[in-house]
Amino acid sequence: MDGTLADSSEYHWRAWRDAMAAVNRTLTHAQFAAAFGQRNDRFLRGWLGDALSDEQLARFGDDKEAAYRRIVEADGLVPLPGAAAWVRRLRAAGWQQAVASSAPRPNVEVMLRAIGLDTLVDTIVGAEDVAVGKPDPQVFLAAAARLDTPPSRCIVVEDAAVGIEAARRAGMRSIGVSRTAALEADLRVASLEDLAEDAFDRLLDGRSGLRAT
Repeated sequence: MDGTLADSSEYHWRAWRDAMAAVNRTLTHAQFAAAFGQRNDRFLRGWLGDALSDEQLARFGDDKEAAYRRIVEADGLVPLPGAAAWVRRLRAAGWQQAVASSAPRPNVEVMLRAIGLDTLVDTIVGAEDVAVGKPDPQVFLAAAARLDTPPSRCIVVEDAAVGIEAARRAGMRSIGVSRTAALEADLRVASLEDLAEDAFDRLLDGRSGLRAT
């Protein structure tokens, strides 16, 4: 979701920075960037230490996510280049589509509403639906199961190395979208706008001539 359909990283940064400041902790942008895209339970203990219980850590994370959603609703979002066009094109062509995210489901729902794509997605798998996050493949396998589709017939669109690795472990093909990272995906593009019109069909059929940079 974040980094492929829309970019709300600045909103997350604001919400985390303010949440940490409220407990007299300083969060650097480098710390934030290193944790971005992961489940909260993978990094919050390292940020806050052992003084808080697991329940307190979870509540802290929940409060931050609620603050993030308020920012999205107040300030709005726009889809990343090519994202909305591809979601609509695939929907019209009969493809099933899922959002499989490390974020809590309410975050995904508010983002999809903000960019006007909420009615075009068949299912959502969020952090609360799986036991472990990426690079474990669980989130993608759960999405495939909900769509009643074999992993070998799924294509993952990702902007992060842990997501590409999760797709590989799930036995799914992948499209890596990044202007900076050299993602080890089956197909790499700087923007979804760069994808050829038959990119998804060719990738699903295993045809050659796909790799772009």
